[in-house]
Amino acid sequence: MKIKNIGFVSTRIAGTDGVSLEIEKWASILERNGFNCFYFAGELDREPEKSYLCPIAHFNHPEIEELNEKFFGVRVRDHETSLKVSEIKEYLKIQLYDFVKRFDIDLLIPENALTIPMNIPLGLALTEFIAETCFPTIAHHHDFYWERTRFLINSVKDYLDRAFPPDLKSIQHVVINSLASEQLSLRKGISNVVIPNVFDFSNSAKKINDKICHQIRELAGLENDDLFVLQPTRIVPRKWIERAVEIVHLMKLKNPKLVISHAKGDEGDVYYVRVKNYAKILGVEIVGLDEHIGTERCVKNGKSIFTIKDAYQCCDIVTYPSGYEGFGNAFLETIYFKKPIIVNRYSIFITDIEPYGFDVFKFDGFVTEDFIEEVLETLNNKDKLHEMVEKNYEVAKKYFSFDVLEKKLLRLIENIEEQCL
Repeated sequence: MKIKNIGFVSTRIAGTDGVSLEIEKWASILERNGFNCFYFAGELDREPEKSYLCPIAHFNHPEIEELNEKFFGVRVRDHETSLKVSEIKEYLKIQLYDFVKRFDIDLLIPENALTIPMNIPLGLALTEFIAETCFPTIAHHHDFYWERTRFLINSVKDYLDRAFPPDLKSIQHVVINSLASEQLSLRKGISNVVIPNVFDFSNSAKKINDKICHQIRELAGLENDDLFVLQPTRIVPRKWIERAVEIVHLMKLKNPKLVISHAKGDEGDVYYVRVKNYAKILGVEIVGLDEHIGTERCVKNGKSIFTIKDAYQCCDIVTYPSGYEGFGNAFLETIYFKKPIIVNRYSIFITDIEPYGFDVFKFDGFVTEDFIEEVLETLNNKDKLHEMVEKNYEVAKKYFSFDVLEKKLLRLIENIEEQCL
């Protein structure tokens, strides 16, 4: 069997969330090697001629949100809920059959759809489709349900055991860090391959003009001599944004602002309100740029839209105080744009990133005045700062470049082609 057409399947393939960004990277590698990529999701911003939009595949579809309320935080589900799951699962499975037929798909790549149970009917539909067809599949796993406390109490253990992820002969499993690899093997007995998140370090970023940075600073309420501190993540509890607030507070800036690039995300408003209130107590202003961040520069509804890349290039330092990350897209992006970063030593950083010798500002759970003084001293020493970011770029280029992804991904596809002979 010769693979030519590849279909990515996810709940959402749009915007700047981590999964969508990794899909874009995988697709670029595949397309430069002669493959054609197509997309199935509940929200899409890819080329229409390559896309199959199925709204109920989205995790925020009203029917899916209603089901999730009955799945998590409780231990029992009723018969009517099970019937509803079955009904939506069958509909989604028909859509998957149509997607594969319409684009003559040879290989499926479910992206987190068989990993985190944001849309259980989609995971079940994928599992049954693959089981019924023995379809060649690379399941790309970013966040397992057992890594998130909000999924631990549930009424759907039978579904989770069956489809998140499924253990089927035609599926090759890919995880993004070594701890996830160990847990998948221990919990499910599933062999897997680790492919870390990557960035295109072989092609350095093109410098943007000062006008763009001036506009972004103006939107953030920053003067030219103000320190631009960027938190390039969604506002969700595991990002530990309180620590970023404390960092800005301890810097004792004349205009203490923390600029956050992304919106609240899919975990409600409570944490966002808590961070805003905490920042107010410490005298730090939270500035959200999410309404001005998109996939390309433009003017939309009278608003200037910039890219997340623009925000990185215009900032002075990045805060990344997460308590947990599947890998660390924002870490690699910071290194790519040659900016200093303050990072909490979360577990995957310790096991899969730190051993490579990056020169970054690290802390363990909390920050001190002495730590912040060291950060400020380095920011004021241009030679030391330049040496730091250049070293980090070279380390990342060696271990986390597109070349690393290309070698591992193409080998997986070769294995599938050999098995299907």
